[in-house]
Amino acid sequence: MTDSVTVGEAGAPQPTGPTEWINLPDVADKLGVSISKVHQMIRDGALLAVRRDGVRVVPAELVANSTVLKHLPGILTLLRDAGYNDEEALRWLYEPDATVDGCGAKGLGGDRAREVKRRAQALGF
Repeated sequence: MTDSVTVGEAGAPQPTGPTEWINLPDVADKLGVSISKVHQMIRDGALLAVRRDGVRVVPAELVANSTVLKHLPGILTLLRDAGYNDEEALRWLYEPDATVDGCGAKGLGGDRAREVKRRAQALGF
């Protein structure tokens, strides 16, 4: 499930959301933890889940190599402190930005994580 928006004169669609979603039981399998642990991670702000078609799902990019992206819990805390709810945090993470590998969520998985964190910190001011 990918949303797109037309940007610029060329009118080329730019991705504005996750390219792939993972349901919570599959997240638990990927992380090697119980489903109740996944629910706890969501409640604690260590993982972001939203409802799509009545099912809670997690963007696949946020769970890589059997772990949650290292900086994700900190980013989610910063976004929540700035007043963002889960849907708004998701939109912020997937807002197109070529300077951080296409969007904040992808930047967190690479060498742009520090820049993504800096930008999230700036939202609180």
